[in-house]
Amino acid sequence: MTAIANSTSSTLRRFSLRFGDPLLEHAYRRDTLPRTLHQGRTAIVVGMLVYLLCGLLDTWYVPPEASWGVWQSRLTALMVPSLVLAVSFTSAFQRLAQWWLTAVCAAAGFGLIAIQSQVPLENTPYYYPAMVMVTFYTYNFIGVRFPYALGLDALLLASYNLIFGLLLDYPAHILFSHNVFIISANLIGGTTGYLVERQGRRLYLRERELEKERRFHHERSLHDPLTGLPNRELLYDRIQQALAASQRQRKLQGGLFIDLDGFKNVNDQLGHKMGDHLLVQVARRLKHSVRQTDTVARIGGDEFFVLARDLSSERDIHHLATKLLLNLRTPLPDVPAPLSLRASIGVCLFPYPGMSVDDIIHRADMAMYRVKTAEKDGYCLAELES
Repeated sequence: MTAIANSTSSTLRRFSLRFGDPLLEHAYRRDTLPRTLHQGRTAIVVGMLVYLLCGLLDTWYVPPEASWGVWQSRLTALMVPSLVLAVSFTSAFQRLAQWWLTAVCAAAGFGLIAIQSQVPLENTPYYYPAMVMVTFYTYNFIGVRFPYALGLDALLLASYNLIFGLLLDYPAHILFSHNVFIISANLIGGTTGYLVERQGRRLYLRERELEKERRFHHERSLHDPLTGLPNRELLYDRIQQALAASQRQRKLQGGLFIDLDGFKNVNDQLGHKMGDHLLVQVARRLKHSVRQTDTVARIGGDEFFVLARDLSSERDIHHLATKLLLNLRTPLPDVPAPLSLRASIGVCLFPYPGMSVDDIIHRADMAMYRVKTAEKDGYCLAELES
């Protein structure tokens, strides 16, 4: 856990909270896009309702001659979230999600400044708190990332002071009190937004680590730890898939049960370490002898199984069995000639009536034993058994 945390700290950039790895940053944005979409749409709808709700104040605090201008400003500002809400259902939103959401907050902020500029000075205490709401809305609700929110709120604060301090000449003590609350909202909302996004990205990294670890252990549970080949469990699943395919498409499939001849002597005389080394080499040769669509599995000891998929005819299985025997006859390094390995192979072709995974393996196994008790170093088809 500590190692992962340290790795996370060095990967995240301190201010921008971007990942140093562009591919990781792209993956994060892709994976979190559904959440951003859902949160953004919800926030837009709620924000529009709140914006309209604030209009109820106009009855008491906006002079009749300014009422039309105030509503013009309010409805103009509402056009932006309406547009972004529509765009959120298109691919254009996905490419520039943060900029679209920032535009919603910008419209809300500048719309409020435009509305307040038309309200008498004595009534501004009923309107400027909305700027505080926009601050929290930007940092903590709509899903805008911290750097975007900070930049926008800094721009809104500067515009607020420019318009009401220089153009409309608000008294200094009133403007100062407004600034105290707006800046305080930025400190609280900004700090919260920063910490939430930072923790969210750390959790994302942790989830990726856990998923990678889960896949690793799952993969390991389905593969032989010595050779890296699929184990019996994964082989059963692959044969089950081949069974289903053979029934749908009526294509010929083949299972080859391979048992090494003479491996016990090698193991006894050269030691288990050398025996394991030879099994790895055998596994490599078997993999190089088959197609990518085929499966080579180790099912125990010196026993292997090859699942040959979608054969054109029975001739293909004869060709494959011969190829496997030839490759295994090639002398293995570090093995003295008297201890050279050979193989006995039993073959079961399917589909056939009443077939099952266990029956296919059993038939191939019995055919292999027929070779084993005869001349060895050969192969036999299960259909030839009496």
